[in-house]
Amino acid sequence: MRVFAGSASIDQRLVRPVVTVGSFDGIHLGHLSILETVVERARAHDGTATVVTFEPHPRKVLHPERPPRLLSTTEQRLELIEAAGIDATILEPFTPEFSRTPPERFVREYLHHGLAPVEVYVGYDFRFGHDREGSMRLLTELGPRLGFAVTIVPEVTIGGEDVNSTRIRALVAQGEASTAARLLGRPYALRGRVAPGDRRGRGLGFPTLNLAPENELLPGTGVYAGRVRFLDDGAPAAGSVFAAVTNVGRRPTFDAGERVVCESHLLDFAADATGRRIEVVFVDRLRAERRFPSGDALREQIARDVDEARRLLADA
Repeated sequence: MRVFAGSASIDQRLVRPVVTVGSFDGIHLGHLSILETVVERARAHDGTATVVTFEPHPRKVLHPERPPRLLSTTEQRLELIEAAGIDATILEPFTPEFSRTPPERFVREYLHHGLAPVEVYVGYDFRFGHDREGSMRLLTELGPRLGFAVTIVPEVTIGGEDVNSTRIRALVAQGEASTAARLLGRPYALRGRVAPGDRRGRGLGFPTLNLAPENELLPGTGVYAGRVRFLDDGAPAAGSVFAAVTNVGRRPTFDAGERVVCESHLLDFAADATGRRIEVVFVDRLRAERRFPSGDALREQIARDVDEARRLLADA
């Protein structure tokens, strides 16, 4: 997949692009429905399946006082877009100046003159232009007059509710890992480097990798069954995956502070991984975090957590 740092960096016109535009945070099932349609139609036109997305997220520019905690890093978002079969992604810089683009100008100058799409597909809640004034009606009326078809892709619903990033953020923050996974189409995952820890887990017989997360949104506090994947070169090799029990919380048995940490005990793994870059995947929540009367009591509970994780992950 080709990635362009804004439309200004496109060095030659895309061939018969079929385009979708959106923030695409998380690349959930609703997004995937749009991306799959774009890929299918691009193949039918022998054209270029194209995504236009924004960096940073528009709400971080428009509402800096209450920015969303994003589900995915830019790296994760691009990987998931590529995995869906997209040929080209334009990471358009979303600046205050860009946000003031009038809706009709956005359609005429950015889409029509800039990209020359043959078809455009957007989600049911898509808005665009200054103050999000651009409506579906404007896009569907103006597009055909300029020479490209516009199709609104209907919402995807699960449990009687729309699948959207806001709903998934709430589920992740509440610790509802399995439900969030159903809406994402995969388990939620954090990335980052392994930071030095205080070795308390090692003293209990369950050493942990302490994550310095790159993602903005941590799952709600609790103990989770999941997996850890190594992302960079080393031993174990990049791509190696281990079952894991991950605690997200304040470690109340030992600490009285408010700092939330993410630490994973990898099953059947004992090597030092400090400094390695990893991905921590959250399959299901095992229990709430709580304070134990002693280190021995905590050790016994962790052993039960490991047994439960092995059972759950064997079926996942």
